[in-house]
Amino acid sequence: MEDNGKKPKKSGRKPKDNRADYRYTVNLTEEENAKFMALFRRSESKVISRFIAAMIFGREMKVVKIDKETHDYYMRLTNFYSQFQAVGVNYNQTVKAIKTNFSEKRALVLLRHLEKATFELVAIHKKVMELTQEFEQKIAHG
Repeated sequence: MEDNGKKPKKSGRKPKDNRADYRYTVNLTEEENAKFMALFRRSESKVISRFIAAMIFGREMKVVKIDKETHDYYMRLTNFYSQFQAVGVNYNQTVKAIKTNFSEKRALVLLRHLEKATFELVAIHKKVMELTQEFEQKIAHG
């Protein structure tokens, strides 16, 4: 066979320098396995073997706890606040439109209706504040 200066093609995966050839088995009870899996999920590690090695050799493990209930409440409260601000802007525009487009007698009637709606909004706002305080106390006490 002639050698015209070309190297033969190498195919396949490049071998690792430091292969992990040693394997160990551990038997866990159902309760121990549940605790182990909870730790594994909280660590957000993707590979169980790396998680176990990190735990054995005392590497620092990052555990991030995201409380879905708190996140959902926060998102809904933020949405409510945005809507509440929009109502405030519309309220000011409505009062201005009533003053300029209606007679004094009709404007007073419409403003009374608006005043009733305002009292309802105040009641809703107070209820939201109470619920938020209850939720914060629930979170604080665990």
